[in-house]
This record gives sequence, C-alpha cells and structure tokens, in this order.
Amino acid sequence: MSLVKQDGEIRLSPPLTDEDVAQLRVGDHVKFYGTMYTSRDAAHRRIIAAIDDGTPLPYPLEGQIIYYVGPTPPRPGRVAGSAGPTTSMRLDPYTPPLLERGLKAIIGKGGRGSEVKKALQRHKAVYFIAIGGAGALLSRTIKQLDVIAYEDLGTESVKKLEVEGFPAIVCCDMYGGDLLVEGKEQYRDQAVLGDYVSVPPAEKAG
Repeated sequence: MSLVKQDGEIRLSPPLTDEDVAQLRVGDHVKFYGTMYTSRDAAHRRIIAAIDDGTPLPYPLEGQIIYYVGPTPPRPGRVAGSAGPTTSMRLDPYTPPLLERGLKAIIGKGGRGSEVKKALQRHKAVYFIAIGGAGALLSRTIKQLDVIAYEDLGTESVKKLEVEGFPAIVCCDMYGGDLLVEGKEQYRDQAVLGDYVSVPPAEKAG
C-alpha cells in the first residue's frame, strides 16, 4: 500500500493502488513523496497519438501521478523554477484514455468536466488541486527534475520529478464527490439562510 497516515498527515507515494484511492475523500489534505510526471497540453496530444499508434509512452501510466505543470527555468542553485499548476479543464479531452490505462492521480488547478469525473469513478482514480499562485513554494518540494521526453517543447517537455512533501487537496474522489461543487453549494445555502437573518437597521445619525 502506498498511502500512509502518519502524525495526522496523509502521505502518498506511487505506484498507487485501488485501495489507496478508496481511502481518499474530497477535502483531504495530502503530501506526495516520490515520483510524479509532468504533462501539459502539447505533451498530452503526443501521448494520445502514441496510444493511438501503439508506440511506447514516455512514462508508465499504471499507478502513477501526472502533475499539470511546466516548471520555469531554475535560478542558480535550485532544482526547478516556479512550478504552479495549470488549469486542468483544458486537459479534459485527454484524461479518460489515460485513466483507462491505469493512471491513478492527477494534480492541477480548477474543476473538471462531467466526463472526467465519471472516468475517475469508473477507473478508481482521484483528482487533486494544488495551490495556484504558490509556484515558488511548490518548487521547493522538488528535489530532482529530469527531462525524459519531448525536449523540443521547452517548458512543456515531459519531466520526471522527485518530490518530498508536495501538498495537495482531494478535489474529485472515486465516489463522485467534487470539492468545488460542494463548496459552491455550501456558499449558496449560507447565502439563502442569510436572507432570513434579521439585521437591525443602522441608527440614524444625529
């Protein structure tokens, strides 16, 4: 098993299993240790083309983690530059085929469409959100970075990352939960309730 609960913290290390994913629920805060792979739009198009052509993929999918990121060049003495997540919904068309082939976890920013959420349930996988705007802080958890495919894509090349304590939050679990949808519903319920709260009128001046 690659999920460990220690000192009140959920730690995840690939390869992940169905049993690992089954323990995760929306809103869970986790930290990743070990390997994750980076892929954005251009790399996904090439990976899907490789699947269609039956050619080898740049990294294994079964039990693995994809982070939607294109780290910027590092400053001297650093492993990676800013490594904040990119918007995930752009990758929705490419996601179900990867989940079908064993991908277990995805990290990005923002919500996912209905087809991706159905695929997460069908293939027992999970979608995490990382903190947007905190790319410099996230990069500090990257201990090693290697370009392993599509070097011509520059910052969007496929990279293998080794991370220690990379933080993320479960957004969409294998049970159909969606943290962003639930948050909106909770906010709406509170707003409706607020209509019934009596607020005393302000006292008139003078």
